Amino acid sequence: MKQLQKLKTVNVLLFVLMLLVWTGCKTENVNPVTESVKDLTGTWRIVKANRNGTSLLPLVDSNYINFNKFSIIFKDGSYTLVNPLPFIVSQNGTYSLDNPQYPFTITFKQTGSTTPISTAFTYPIVNGVRILTLVFSPGCPQNTYSYSLQKVN
Repeated sequence: MKQLQKLKTVNVLLFVLMLLVWTGCKTENVNPVTESVKDLTGTWRIVKANRNGTSLLPLVDSNYINFNKFSIIFKDGSYTLVNPLPFIVSQNGTYSLDNPQYPFTITFKQTGSTTPISTAFTYPIVNGVRILTLVFSPGCPQNTYSYSLQKVN
């Protein structure tokens, strides 16, 4: 009788274990999250500038280069430069991203030019603020500039 009771207990435990395994192995249908389209629309100003790894921001208040006056305005696929300085382009024009959801390259096309100019860029959120960082050589390949821009509200 004792053996019969043990056998029933083992069978019940096996049944409960199988039930747990069966319910725990359900596959859940998870819909992938779609990344939003990256929107550059707005006015962007330089918050950090480097040339060949050296910060250019001590020159902000000089008469030579004034980064405070420079801005780039992105609107409806075009861009406008305000108070230009050494930048990847020197004239207004149009821009495009290689992929609107996961962009890695921005392409500028100056008005009147047939040659597009592309560069890699990053678009991270730093301290809760979106930053657009461009790395480029506007002329001499020995000089590499890195500008980090922040959207002006």
